[in-house]
Amino acid sequence: MDTCPVRDRRHYGVDVNPLQRSALDLAHRAVQIGHRCVERAGEVTPDTRTGRRFGALGPGSLIGYPQASLVNIERMHFGRDVLVGRHATLAIGYGPGDPYAPDRALVVGDRAVLGARITITAHESIVIGDDVFFGQNVFVTDASHGYQDPELPIGRQFGPHAPVSIGAGSWIGHGAMILPGAQIGRNVVVAAGSVVRGSVPDRAIVAGTPARIVRSFEPGVGWADRHGDVRPIVPGVFSGVQALATPETSDVVEDSLPLT
Repeated sequence: MDTCPVRDRRHYGVDVNPLQRSALDLAHRAVQIGHRCVERAGEVTPDTRTGRRFGALGPGSLIGYPQASLVNIERMHFGRDVLVGRHATLAIGYGPGDPYAPDRALVVGDRAVLGARITITAHESIVIGDDVFFGQNVFVTDASHGYQDPELPIGRQFGPHAPVSIGAGSWIGHGAMILPGAQIGRNVVVAAGSVVRGSVPDRAIVAGTPARIVRSFEPGVGWADRHGDVRPIVPGVFSGVQALATPETSDVVEDSLPLT
């Protein structure tokens, strides 16, 4: 039996009369407006009480609501116009008030975009450059668990910390994992689902688990893979819809789509 008085029974192929339809439409609109109002009220911006607690939260920056977890935000430093998607986990140290957590454990540059459900856990140093874009469900950490004591639960064995950096202009694809010690250069593409550890040079495309370079930029040549296939340099290819649609750039676009 349907106990919800405002359920739209049209979904089940049941006709509703005009009065019922009007009531359902009003209820739908009220819920949608209320939901948007709650989202707007819960966003973290520089002028909110939570925003003022950050080490720095630059002008124009916004953290979407709801947030999954924000821990030790006074040690986070965000630049201007940073956008963080909903359900984000941003955590410093091993718990609230961790006295050993560095003052600048997480630093995010200007105009960065951190996708929905992102998880960043910083214990020593995670630095994200300007204009870095993340897909959804990305995980970034500078520490992991140890396992050397066979009698002690793994969750109680803390491994070494290794700083992480992601260079300006890079793109981190959906579901990627950036592990301790990763040093990612500028304008790097990390393919969706990749696991990155170690150094990645500037202007490279990496993919896989573990991530390996599948294409890199050669000045005066283009974007070459290890088999000699070269994608041409097309300035402004991603600057607008018309550029994306031109025949000259179709092969570049197709080569890039699986990485997002």
